[in-house]
Amino acid sequence: MTSPSLSTNANDEEPGHILHSLMLFAEVLRGLGLDVGSGNVLDLVRATEYAPLGRKQDFYQAARCLLVNRKQGLPLFDEAFQVFWRKPSSGMSTRQIRSMGEGTRYRKPQVAPPPGTESGAEGDPRDDNDGGDRVDLTRTYSAGEVLRDKDFSEFTPTEIIQSRRMMAQLTWNVGLRRTRRLVPGQGRMLDLRKTLRRNLKYGGEPIELAQLTRKDKLRPLVLICDVSGSMERYTRMLLHFIHTISGEVEQVEAFLFATRLTRITRYLNYRGVDQTVSEVAKAVPDWAGGTRIGQALKSFNFQWLRRVLSGGAVVIIISDGWDRGEPELLAKEASRLQRSCHRLIWLNPLLGSPSYQPLTRGMQAAMPYVDDFLPVHNLNSLEALARHLNSLSPKRRLGLKHRQVVPTEQDTPETVSRQLPPLDPGIAPTFRHPLWGRGR
Repeated sequence: MTSPSLSTNANDEEPGHILHSLMLFAEVLRGLGLDVGSGNVLDLVRATEYAPLGRKQDFYQAARCLLVNRKQGLPLFDEAFQVFWRKPSSGMSTRQIRSMGEGTRYRKPQVAPPPGTESGAEGDPRDDNDGGDRVDLTRTYSAGEVLRDKDFSEFTPTEIIQSRRMMAQLTWNVGLRRTRRLVPGQGRMLDLRKTLRRNLKYGGEPIELAQLTRKDKLRPLVLICDVSGSMERYTRMLLHFIHTISGEVEQVEAFLFATRLTRITRYLNYRGVDQTVSEVAKAVPDWAGGTRIGQALKSFNFQWLRRVLSGGAVVIIISDGWDRGEPELLAKEASRLQRSCHRLIWLNPLLGSPSYQPLTRGMQAAMPYVDDFLPVHNLNSLEALARHLNSLSPKRRLGLKHRQVVPTEQDTPETVSRQLPPLDPGIAPTFRHPLWGRGR
């Protein structure tokens, strides 16, 4: 290469300047937000034995493969490479470049203000002649920060595509469950066969003991999503969310419901999310129709519960709680579902509003049997959900058994509503009070 940083001039006063320049380049990439560690730099140093430094294109391709691990970082890497390893105006060594005031390339990249601001319009005139390189980082992060706080119902088609890339970066882990299968490990049970084989060399004396432990497997995840008319604003983004999480979790079962329940697990195998959404829209006959949550949960409990919840699954219901069915049926089936799964989580897109109170009959009927009540209205809420799933306790919480309340003559709808405890979703993101939605 002809760059001074990669120059092999024997008269250069700085020994080891090639390695120093690689370290500085990695620091610039980290300042741009790329995940570049010391191991990546060492791999690039080893690769220089096969990709000669004198050929810029070979070195560029090697660095691009070893220092970038995500597709989103390729444009940033290309720009940083062109700026950092640029061709000098004359043949000068690294020390001479620093003495002429171009040492800014060896410092952390400066963040330029966004266009149109006062700092950008009335900046220091010396910045134009500084000789250093100013990298605009605002365009890298500002759009992502706006999308994180923006409600799903206000997304444009372009923003939906960008949010899909951000959702793909989340890590989904619903925890492990203990099985009955035994594997070698540090457990309390003794492996007699292995112990006897190991101790044959000691004349049969039990000196080395082989132990067994129970095998751990990933918990399955079951998603039950509301696609009724009241959820139409969020349906497409939630389908993108279901398709994304199905590629991260090993066992995922997905169901959609409005007035009836439809299993869509097989459509999640399509690689493209657009094809998945198109096929799902054809398969669901009651798309954007009415809502009968209780009847949908009853269909799931009687037809699919034993098939998909045998492994201690985590169940996530995504709905706004607007229900046209019987609240008593919803409470009964929610109680049965909670006692059959490891954890029942209800995601409500309306919970993102600070003034929201779950006062609808559907939410009040289901709330006593929900372990976690969380919002799902923007990308920040999905990140909070991912962190919550990653921190679930392996112990199963015993759910409440539904008991039908027989109203008395003194109980009126007004007195029952006054007896309900106040609900404030701003206090905590998780709601577990067993008396919510029931009269005392």
